[in-house]
This record gives sequence, structure tokens and C-alpha cells, in this order.
Amino acid sequence: MRDETIVAVRDRLDDVLVWANELLEANACPRRVKVQLHVCVEELFVNICNYAYTPGKGEVHITMDVIPPQGDEPAVFWMELEDSGVPFDPTAHKDPDITLSAEERAIGGLGIFMVKKRMDSFTYRFENGKNISRIEKKLVA
Repeated sequence: MRDETIVAVRDRLDDVLVWANELLEANACPRRVKVQLHVCVEELFVNICNYAYTPGKGEVHITMDVIPPQGDEPAVFWMELEDSGVPFDPTAHKDPDITLSAEERAIGGLGIFMVKKRMDSFTYRFENGKNISRIEKKLVA
């Protein structure tokens, strides 16, 4: 399990990805799933860095682990990101109209859309003045 509080700045992204990768490698995560997780972890972390504390800086508390396989169920990677920035529920964010061309589509929203589509579970809650986003992904090919 990894449980860290860090300054929410983009310079820390590599650390977060290394922590996730250590857990994924230790649990024989398939490459395709690892790539999906890296993209989603990056999206959520960078969104906090860019928007949660504007203007200014704050912290993000990150907890991640892998739930071992249970019976016929595969191992599951999970991560929670907690910040005390501006309240924002990414799960309620309107999905972009992907039928439109890139020129016709409004800017933004594709990253959160990707997280919604690639993760097995993506939840949000606002608790004790904190945004808490959680993702889960089964470690199967």
C-alpha cells in the first residue's frame, strides 16, 4: 500500500506514476491495463494540480493498493486522491460529444471521459471539506 501526502504540482507526477507502477509490477499487471491506469492516474492527478487550488498551491493525499485475487475474481488496483481544493465532481462532468470533429468539439473533458470509460469503477464524494475521487481497475488482460 502507498499512502502519501504531497504538494499538488505537476513535478510530482513521475513519483505518483512510479508508485503505481511498483504496485502493478508486483501484481503481474498486464501491459494494456498498466497503460490504461497510467493515463487515468495522470489525468486525475494533473487535474488536481491545474484546477483544485487555482490560484495557489495545495496538497493531495494519495492512497493506492492492490486487492489480491479472491476466488474467481482477479486482483484489483485502487487509488484515492483527496484534496481540499475547489469542490468538483468529475463523475458528474458532462461527457463530450465524440461524434463531432475535433474542430467542432468544445475544449476539455476528454480526459475525464477516458477515465470513465477505462476504469471498472470511478467514484467521487465530498467529505469533510475534501474532494475524494476513487478509481478501481481489475488486473486482467
